[in-house]
Amino acid sequence: MRHLHAVREGKGPMVVLSHALGCNLHMWDGLTAILAQHFEVLRYDHRNHGKSEVVVDPFAVEALADDAATLIREHAHGVPVHFVGLSMGGMTAQALAVRCPELLSSVTIANSSAHYSDQMPWRGRVDMVRAHGVSAIATGAVARWLTPEYVHTPDGAEASKRLYEALVSTDPQGYIASCQAVASIDSRQSNRHIRTPTLVIAGTRDEATPIAMSQEIASAVPNARLVTIEGAHLSAVERPAEFSALLTTFWKNLS
Repeated sequence: MRHLHAVREGKGPMVVLSHALGCNLHMWDGLTAILAQHFEVLRYDHRNHGKSEVVVDPFAVEALADDAATLIREHAHGVPVHFVGLSMGGMTAQALAVRCPELLSSVTIANSSAHYSDQMPWRGRVDMVRAHGVSAIATGAVARWLTPEYVHTPDGAEASKRLYEALVSTDPQGYIASCQAVASIDSRQSNRHIRTPTLVIAGTRDEATPIAMSQEIASAVPNARLVTIEGAHLSAVERPAEFSALLTTFWKNLS
């Protein structure tokens, strides 16, 4: 198993949180503070992010799902978990639900995509990082993650600062490998085989993964529920209370 840095907090049914490309487990700080009052929250750094192992060899999103499966087996001891993934974490959730449904009581796919038909933006990003480092794309990336109104609040300014610092501290070669894995995702057909109860969350102002991408996921996954949240790409950072409410309502209604 690749070494994954993980943190557990709270007591109750286990919730696993899987973060976005270029972030780390602290992306979930606000949401964790709420959920840990009633749940045991396990959050982790993906390979190539935060304090987890750097893997520069090419890999696919399915490898991220396998990483997550190993982590869940280690911590959940056979009890199915609620898995919540945002962006790259949502791609991990899609693959995990197909590969290891026995580990899951539900999946939430937030601000994510099943496929990218246009590879040019991803190639441009990889070329920029290869030539100039992660800092060359950091300002633009963080600007897409949060709405301007939120960034202009004290909490938003601090969140933006921490996200920027996390992104620029990411290993460039590891970021490139992760970026290429995200760019090559194609879960359009495999999503039709998901039988785990699924919630899809779309941000109304998400420019990175617009609502149409969430609609595509929800249309493919049998019986998936699609909801929207007012916010940009990192909706769980900007609106943790609303995000938490969507999750807990979904979980309460599971049969």
